[in-house]
Amino acid sequence: MASPDRSFFKKNKARIFIPAIALILISVSLFYSFYKRSEKNDVIMQMVVQLAERDHFSPSPIDDKFSEKAFAAYLKKLDPYKQFLTKEDIVRMEVYKLQIDDQIRTNEFQLYDLAVKLSDQRFLDAEGYYKEILSVPFDFNVSEMYETDPDKLDWAANGAELKERWRKDMKYRALVRVSDAKKAQEKESDVTKHKTPEEMEADARQKILKSNNDVFQYRKQQKPEDKFALYINALMAAFDPHTQYNTPTDKETFDIRMSGQFEGIGATLQASDGYAKVVDMVPGSPSWMQGELKVNDLITKVKQEKEPEPVDIFGMRLDDAVKLIRGKKGTKVTLTVKRSDGSLHNITITRDVVILEETYAKSAVLTDPKTKIKAGYIYLPSFYVDFKNTVTGRACSNDVAKEIEKLKKEQVQGIVLDLRNNTGGSLPDAIRMAGLFINSGPIVQVKDNMGTPRVYSDIDPSVQYDGPFVILVNSISASASEIVAAAMQDYKRAVIVGGPSTFGKGTVQVVADLDEYLPSEMSGLKPLGSLFLTIQKYYRINGGATQLKGVTSDIILPDLYSELGIGERFEDNCLPWTTVTPAKYSVWKNPVPVDALRKKSRERTSKNEIFRLLTEQTAALKKQKDESQISLSLEAYQREEEKRNNESKRFEEAGKKQTRLTVTSLAPDLTAMKGDTAKIARNDKWLADLNKDVYLEEAVQVIGDMK
Repeated sequence: MASPDRSFFKKNKARIFIPAIALILISVSLFYSFYKRSEKNDVIMQMVVQLAERDHFSPSPIDDKFSEKAFAAYLKKLDPYKQFLTKEDIVRMEVYKLQIDDQIRTNEFQLYDLAVKLSDQRFLDAEGYYKEILSVPFDFNVSEMYETDPDKLDWAANGAELKERWRKDMKYRALVRVSDAKKAQEKESDVTKHKTPEEMEADARQKILKSNNDVFQYRKQQKPEDKFALYINALMAAFDPHTQYNTPTDKETFDIRMSGQFEGIGATLQASDGYAKVVDMVPGSPSWMQGELKVNDLITKVKQEKEPEPVDIFGMRLDDAVKLIRGKKGTKVTLTVKRSDGSLHNITITRDVVILEETYAKSAVLTDPKTKIKAGYIYLPSFYVDFKNTVTGRACSNDVAKEIEKLKKEQVQGIVLDLRNNTGGSLPDAIRMAGLFINSGPIVQVKDNMGTPRVYSDIDPSVQYDGPFVILVNSISASASEIVAAAMQDYKRAVIVGGPSTFGKGTVQVVADLDEYLPSEMSGLKPLGSLFLTIQKYYRINGGATQLKGVTSDIILPDLYSELGIGERFEDNCLPWTTVTPAKYSVWKNPVPVDALRKKSRERTSKNEIFRLLTEQTAALKKQKDESQISLSLEAYQREEEKRNNESKRFEEAGKKQTRLTVTSLAPDLTAMKGDTAKIARNDKWLADLNKDVYLEEAVQVIGDMK
């Protein structure tokens, strides 16, 4: 599965982005020093390290400083919630803190071997902790606090302190279950089904015991290759956040996703501190259509429709969690998800064939009956391209060009291009797409580790659309989205509207299938997996980088993601923001009057109730993130829970309100979907959601201001 900042390289295998690639076929001589060795781990270690050393955009010298960064990354990956290792363990491992570089050169794994040994032992210790803890009733009248943010915790000093940490964790989970049971019982009219507080508490402990047993059973089945991948990826993390080794199993999952369709719910997940985190949903998929699952939801449990109890997936291998969530068309799965405000929700989704056709560009007409403004809207979820059929296959630049022509026939007064949640994709298509809105000229600069930036330009002097132009972005808009937004901003061609800044990922990865580079003498070691390797960096035509800083919106609107730690700047070892010489370009013939447009927008949004609530919600999310301690007193917890739920409901109601826009499909699209009830249903839901999108309403008003 993919993370938002990395997904487009996974979708597009990155080779499309690199016309002059530094990563060439690896000669057999690269491996002459170890090709006779039988240990697969030795080969993978040497292969990925030497590739990274040679072809990474900014390779880190394999020295003591590298070792320190890799050691820190390894601890974070080994025990993100600080639930297993103690300070005593850390001290034992720190003996090798500055020796990782030396061990790489000599193909030694002393740190790895020790870490695996300690982790396996602490895992068994923890299994004993929770079983003992859950055998005794909890007292919810005791006033004590539970820290939910592991970054605010130090490592437990010893086993006794770690056991106490497990006690609080188990008590918190039981507290949540008892609180939920009490609320459910209040709605139950049949008193024969009512339970005493003691029975509720006992039920909670029993269910937690079962779910823990499930999780620990899954962990016991962890494959050695996954443990080693964790170590390799700690080394790769010392280079940058996006250089990553994938096991053969990961690669297989990747290849399935590349095939074009699958049966499931259509949610893209990534492992996040033990949870399966929702980072994206395929438009038109069951999860997208159902509407309750949200980006950044943390999936905690998965229940099959014919199973009596859900499986707790906290701490489970991501691919195992995905296997539980995927399933045959027509079957149902119930997900228990935790929201960013701490609330828990059960969401039932009927699985179906996920149609990737719904990820293509599509358009609608947005009309404001009050101001009579008629704007065209183009939704672009990713910068896609068909690798296997580059001649007649689908490409986003061609599709957007077609949507523009359709909108021009509708005589729209402006166009809104929606790049929110678009994590990127094909660089050539981003360049061609930007060229639809300007005369010929530079679009982006790309620099590899050879040092000299290369300017990529639109060479077509024709302009497909020259009217008012707005681009919508948010904190998740990344890479190719940032390239287009930055170019249009530098040309003063479009107004960028959205969150304070985009994601800030200005790097390119190439996907190296390690099997393809393996000498024939070593073919018996296949499969080895693949490496995502950062080899280039993007720069704006004004000379600045999108890396780290992203693109700052011209008109800033509330962005809920902005307070959730999403963005390149929150990653460890990310590449710095740097500059290159600006390219030669001339601004658009009718440059957008950004200052005047910003002033008018502020006057409107300051009076808008929805935007006011969104601003409040953003502040509330930040407060909840900062105030991470929770009371383990049932009475105090229920008071806070009621307060959070009431606040959450108030914000959710705001999101259900309709704007004054009239949203309609284009005639050719209605003709194309005629008779297809599934497509019609998806389209109707899409139009209904657009009608509730206050950001679109403001974008249409900005189009009016530009006229």
